[in-house]
Amino acid sequence: MDVYGKNEFTRGPGWKRGSGLRAAVFSLFLIGCAASGKDTAPPFAGQPWSPPGLDKYERELSEGAWREKPHATGAQIDPDKVYDLPELIDLAERNNPETRVAWEIARQAAAAVGLSESSYFPYLMASAGTGYERAFIPFPTLTADLRPIAQQIIANPQASLQKLETQNQNLPNVSIVGGGSLVTDAVASRAALSVKWLLLDFGERRAVVDAAKERLMMANVGFNATHQKIVFEVTRDFYALGDARQKVIVGKSAFHAAQTVEQAAKARLEHGLALKPELLQAQQQTAQSAFDLEAAMGEESDAQVALVESLGILPTIRIQVADLADKPLPANPERSVDALIDLALSQRPDLVLKLANLHARQAEVREARAAFYPKLAVDAHVGEAALNVSVNDSSYFGGGHSVYGAGVTVEVPVFDGFARREKLRLAEAELRAAQSELAEAGDAAVREVWKAYTDFKTALRKQDAAAKLLTAAENAYAAVLESYQNGLSTYVEVVNAQRNVTAARSVGHDTRSAIFTAAAALALSIGELAKPPRPTLARDR
Repeated sequence: MDVYGKNEFTRGPGWKRGSGLRAAVFSLFLIGCAASGKDTAPPFAGQPWSPPGLDKYERELSEGAWREKPHATGAQIDPDKVYDLPELIDLAERNNPETRVAWEIARQAAAAVGLSESSYFPYLMASAGTGYERAFIPFPTLTADLRPIAQQIIANPQASLQKLETQNQNLPNVSIVGGGSLVTDAVASRAALSVKWLLLDFGERRAVVDAAKERLMMANVGFNATHQKIVFEVTRDFYALGDARQKVIVGKSAFHAAQTVEQAAKARLEHGLALKPELLQAQQQTAQSAFDLEAAMGEESDAQVALVESLGILPTIRIQVADLADKPLPANPERSVDALIDLALSQRPDLVLKLANLHARQAEVREARAAFYPKLAVDAHVGEAALNVSVNDSSYFGGGHSVYGAGVTVEVPVFDGFARREKLRLAEAELRAAQSELAEAGDAAVREVWKAYTDFKTALRKQDAAAKLLTAAENAYAAVLESYQNGLSTYVEVVNAQRNVTAARSVGHDTRSAIFTAAAALALSIGELAKPPRPTLARDR
């Protein structure tokens, strides 16, 4: 008898039909695999192509649901309100996507700290399960040669089989002549509560937690740095827009001046004091001024778009921005450049970030060293288990009992293919790189503060010179224009004077805008721009 019964190993009458079915299923599986792997990459490099499913993504984009800003705290734009710089900064901090990205990164880092601290707690797990199993146990059919025992009984009729057994007689030879199987059905269930607690790891968990906390500091400081970056960009673009607006005003003034010169040339021509080419040159200058005015208006539009982009809103949203014509100029810095450098080296977000990164690398080195030491843990479990069995369709028998156990585990690393050694080398290399990055960032901060301080002082000094230049150019233009109208000056002289006035006005506005931008750059370089409020300490009261 085949101990396995009639299954796939017994080629009965239905074997060919089963083989055909299996072959068909296998063929369909291969076809499905080939279909799933088809057209997953461009067929060749000569032209673009449409990958499968592209229309689905394009439909999703066209529906516009992705434009919704989850968890946004943005403010609505009032189209009738004129926004000043502080209000624009507030809008940018609440609307710019970069602040939300930095915020989410900080929240991820905070969750990572909680995740690392969870290793200090015991791991508790409840489990339960039930199942059924049908199995069989093969056993042989035996035959024995009883002739030796019969001969002994005939020779000694008084003996019995029991006496023979007590005399340790050898059993007869047994042979296997066949066999059968014992079919069992079993139903088992188990419910348990298990606990595992790592008690000692020589500081590895502490190092992991410390590294996670340093990365949280990096994320938090990076969040503040993002705000400072956005504040600076909005400030820079706000003043750039103001400068562009002033250039439009200058362009309009230059256009009107060119028209005035053209009218003077026309009058001189009518009175016989000028020639036709002089009038044509004046008309050309008027056309050039009109072109320059259109270019200035285009720059104003570009500056408006740049400001709106830094706010984190769409260019289609209408927003009114205040003018900076009457805004007072910032004053000279009260502290010396050395004092500003010391302040920058103590509070700049990028330096704090580099320092936190250095601390995180130090923790990673401690973690790599702790991997060389053993770990001590305790394991325990308690629960209930039940097992009921039926043999050859008999009634089920068995029962349930409580199960429990506990033990202490010590893991001692012996050899891992030098993986721990290489991890330690990697961590030490990253630590040295972090030290170099911090030193390099400190040097860069010194250079940035020095340059920002110098640019700000230079812009302030240029303001006085620009004001004097504008006054001199306007006086010269007025005198030359009057002289030209009276026939005492040439056209070249009056055009040059007009250009000088236009250039002087542009220089004045550029200088004024540069002062505001340089002041913001100086505040950014020392870490004072959009600086978060510090908590009040007991010793500060």
